[in-house]
Amino acid sequence: MSAQAKIALVTGAGTGVGKAVAIALAQAGYNVVLAGRRPAPLEEAAAAVNAAGAQALVVPTDVSKREPILALFEKVKTSFGRLDVLFNNAGIGAPAMPLEDLPFEMWQNVVATNLTGIFLCTQEAIKIMKAQNPRGGRIINNGSISAHAPRPYSVAYTSTKHAITGLTKQTSLDCRQYDICCGQIDIGNAATPLTERMVTGEGVLQPDGHKMIEPRMDAADVGRAVVYMASLPLDSNVLFMTVMANKMPFVGRG
Repeated sequence: MSAQAKIALVTGAGTGVGKAVAIALAQAGYNVVLAGRRPAPLEEAAAAVNAAGAQALVVPTDVSKREPILALFEKVKTSFGRLDVLFNNAGIGAPAMPLEDLPFEMWQNVVATNLTGIFLCTQEAIKIMKAQNPRGGRIINNGSISAHAPRPYSVAYTSTKHAITGLTKQTSLDCRQYDICCGQIDIGNAATPLTERMVTGEGVLQPDGHKMIEPRMDAADVGRAVVYMASLPLDSNVLFMTVMANKMPFVGRG
C-alpha cells in the first residue's frame, strides 16, 4: 500500500452500485475495503479493484448484525490504520405487498440492514475518523429516490430510506467538529441485477395500477458521482445529490 493512498470502505460491494462505486474509487486512487454477505462476488469485485491499480481487502460482513460490523471496522484499523471514505451502500427490500400484510419479521430484517446497519457503520467510522491523523473523513449514504417518493407496496424500504435522510443530516451536524462530512446520494434506476425487473416483461408497478418498462442508467455513472462527492476537501460537502435515469418516472410524476 502506498503511504499516500486513501482508504475507502464500501458495503454491499459485491454487485451492482456497490461494485461500480468500489471500482470508481479504485480508479480515483483509493485502496478499497469491500464488505458484503457473499464472498464470491466480493472476490470478483476485488479483482476489478486490483485491475484498476488499487489494493482491495475483502471482508465478508452481514451488516444486519452488530458483531460482524465491529469486526469489519477492526479489520480496517489493523490493516490500514485509517479510513477516509465510508460508502454506506448495503441494503435490501421486502416483497411488494399491501402495508397491512407485511410480516413483522420482514420489516425487522429490512430495518436491521438498511437503517440500523448504516447507523452502526457510521458510529464505527466516526470513531476512526475523529482519532486519526490527519483527522476527518467523509461518510456517504446511499439514499434512493425512495427517500423522496415511494413505489407502491414498499413500506419497509421507503421508511428506511426516509430515515437515512435524517441520519445523514444528524451525522453531518454532529460531526462537523471532527472534520467529518456526511452526504447522501439518491439513486434512481441504476442498471444492476436488482433492477432487471424494470426492463423485462411488463416492467414494474406504477401508482395508477398499471405496469411499465422504466429507463435505466449505467451504474458507472453512480460511481463517478460518488467519486466527485469524495473528492471535495473536508471544508466542502455535497449534503444531497440525486443521480437518476433522465427519463424515469419521477420528475413531473411520470
